[in-house]
Amino acid sequence: MDRILVTGGAGFIGLNFVHHLVEHTEATVTVLDKLTYAASPEALAELSSDRVELVVGDVADASLVGRLVADHDTVVHFAAESHNDNSLADPSPFVHTNLVGTFTLLEAVRRSGARLHHVSTDEVYGDLELDDPQRFTEQTPYNPSSPYSSTKAGSDLLVRAWVRSFGIHATISNCSNNYGPWQHVEKFIPRQVTNVIDGGRPKLYGAGLNVRDWIHTEDHSSAVLAILERGRSGETYLIGADGERSNLDVVRQILRHVGRPEDDFDHVTDRAGHDLRYAIDSSKIRAELGWEPSYDDFEAGLAATIDWYVEHEAWWRPHKAATEAAYAAKGQ
Repeated sequence: MDRILVTGGAGFIGLNFVHHLVEHTEATVTVLDKLTYAASPEALAELSSDRVELVVGDVADASLVGRLVADHDTVVHFAAESHNDNSLADPSPFVHTNLVGTFTLLEAVRRSGARLHHVSTDEVYGDLELDDPQRFTEQTPYNPSSPYSSTKAGSDLLVRAWVRSFGIHATISNCSNNYGPWQHVEKFIPRQVTNVIDGGRPKLYGAGLNVRDWIHTEDHSSAVLAILERGRSGETYLIGADGERSNLDVVRQILRHVGRPEDDFDHVTDRAGHDLRYAIDSSKIRAELGWEPSYDDFEAGLAATIDWYVEHEAWWRPHKAATEAAYAAKGQ
């Protein structure tokens, strides 16, 4: 892994992974990113230009992708449209980036022989009942419920097909919900945190009983690096940190951290087709690769994340008003 191409490396999860690579490896990194509204090129600018180069472009641009992949021995594919609400309003960007973009990348990898890691989501498995003791495993059948999760499921299947049909060297990871620095304020935790910083009230979909399995983005990064270093070609690894919490619990924890009453929030219109519960069984990556999360205490990780947003208001402030206006127009 001397030369690593990271697609989507200016987005939340991707840029945290780029920072992780710079800190924990000697590799040089090229980031390919379209710089859509959720990208943070300023977070990459903090890194040495000797180690990290940003190329602005579309992962579905076959000519550009072909040239970049040919110059790198490893490709980590984060690039994706990922906001469920946006996928319900307009699925077309999700089809373009998540499906056409992945196909374009796979064809370039097939020609060059580069090693590929494809980053995906637990949402491809659908959801679990709130009282179901089961968790998602690598054997769980796919059952996506939104245009976003459907296009991610399709991209996973493309990778598997290219491994079997063309013998490319690739791995897949499906991760639970990430939280941490540099996440756009449209996402659940940053939205609630920034509402509280502004003296407002958090917004909770429906009754807030939907459960997500939270993992700090630093732990996601270390897991992906472990897969790159020790993972077996053709394998899928589920990444999770045993962080199951209901949305209601998360909001209450945020309010407690800032010293406000736990009921100081508003209920808003629930999302259409809102999945009930996600839960990851990460036994395989822990047993096979020896990976363990550092943030095994969700409350501590959330507290650190809240503090980060307090300290980095200049970064998120320009996006806040437009984000809240878009949610208000939908009654959320």
